[in-house]
Amino acid sequence: MNPVHLETLLAIVEEGSFEVAASVLGISPSAVSQRIKALEASTGRVLVRRANPVGATEAGEILVQAARRMALVQAETDARLGQRLARVPLSVAINSDSLATWFTQVLSDTAQRGDVALRIRIEDEARTLAMLRRGDVLGAVTREHSPVSGCDSTFLGTMRYFAVAAPHIAEGFHSGRFTWETMPLVGYGPNDQVLDDAMRERFIDSHVVRARVSQIPSSEGYLEAVRVGLGWGLLPQAQAQPLVESKELLLLDDHQLDIDLYWQRWRLESEVLSDLTRSVINAAAGLGRA
Repeated sequence: MNPVHLETLLAIVEEGSFEVAASVLGISPSAVSQRIKALEASTGRVLVRRANPVGATEAGEILVQAARRMALVQAETDARLGQRLARVPLSVAINSDSLATWFTQVLSDTAQRGDVALRIRIEDEARTLAMLRRGDVLGAVTREHSPVSGCDSTFLGTMRYFAVAAPHIAEGFHSGRFTWETMPLVGYGPNDQVLDDAMRERFIDSHVVRARVSQIPSSEGYLEAVRVGLGWGLLPQAQAQPLVESKELLLLDDHQLDIDLYWQRWRLESEVLSDLTRSVINAAAGLGRA
């Protein structure tokens, strides 16, 4: 299988179009198209969905995984030989709450290393595994302990969440003026599994509260929205504790939601991926153990 064709397939999937991939590769769009046609002819499969954005078919995803591994090995080799200054790219999928709290140490470790480019993909921890399975990323923070085929899985710890609200909302709830169904609520987005779990455990009908839900797709923005009283929300302990201690936020109940997190990574002979894994495990050491 022609490695140049695999490189071209990876560029198309990462950039989302033949034209942008051509610009990145420094060739014409027609040359990109010819390479993909040749790769599809050699495999006997349609590999690319000609849509907007362009995506890989099921067969194409298998080759994208192979291409991504080859790209990592090539980048590592080039870095060791000093042939170019480009950093080794590492694509990682992680949930926003982890990125805003314990994962910041990984950013620091990576910066100190100096030869690695991190490409972070933000997704709910219940959904990051799909990115790993497709080969979109080389490592992922996920809820799933069972390793994807070809990957290793390591338990990181437990993210603990609390239901909190600004004082005027919390006091209204505790006095009976508000109920779970009538309080305004802040959600991260349409795929907020943590909030869905918390609502289910409190028997809150999501259809009833839908009109009162604000969506803030940023961990820092979400924290600020809850702090200023846009609605109640679920905050990880690292963010909630100092605000509860300062009375800026109040607990709505004494129930905690514990989410076990795992680090899954492709089983590759890669120094930078192994170093990243050690960094992730060390950074997560401060998480609890439910």
